Amino acid sequence: MSLSVRSPGAPESAPRNAAPSSSELLDFVRRTAADASLVASLPLDPEGRTWVRLDGPGGSEAWLIGWPPGTGTGWHDHGGSHGAFAAAAGALREESLAARLPTEGWKTLELADGVDRERELTAGRGRAFGAHHVHQVLNRSADEHAVSVHAYYPPLPMMRRYSRTGAVLRLEHVERPEEWL
Repeated sequence: MSLSVRSPGAPESAPRNAAPSSSELLDFVRRTAADASLVASLPLDPEGRTWVRLDGPGGSEAWLIGWPPGTGTGWHDHGGSHGAFAAAAGALREESLAARLPTEGWKTLELADGVDRERELTAGRGRAFGAHHVHQVLNRSADEHAVSVHAYYPPLPMMRRYSRTGAVLRLEHVERPEEWL
């Protein structure tokens, strides 16, 4: 599902040529996640994630995403965009790498010890991340949907998808925006 709606968290007066900072994106996703009527308007599917595209601040790309129990993104990056996300309902676990990976010229990397990070985001909690962030997001609940708001700047040019076995990270696929709609 894909719709485009004006987010109440995106001020009309925001200049479209000013690149939003990570902290501005974090403020936006937190405000938008607190909009109970917007969050409640997202159709939830028990079989797969659902999403609605939102107008983000300063020309950013934003999404409201529904997560059925037991779903996740798999390991990925954001193609050089920085961003933020916040849980609006339920809880999400983020597993990330505290390491800057090269963006080109590799298919398989062995990760060093100590690069793994985990955090739990419950309703109202969010986090910002830089342009080289690699993570996966999971709804580990067995019976509760989660809903989150995400924003990226510049709008996602691509996403790299990875598989992971122990310390080995492997580049599997590069997705382009036309594949997401």
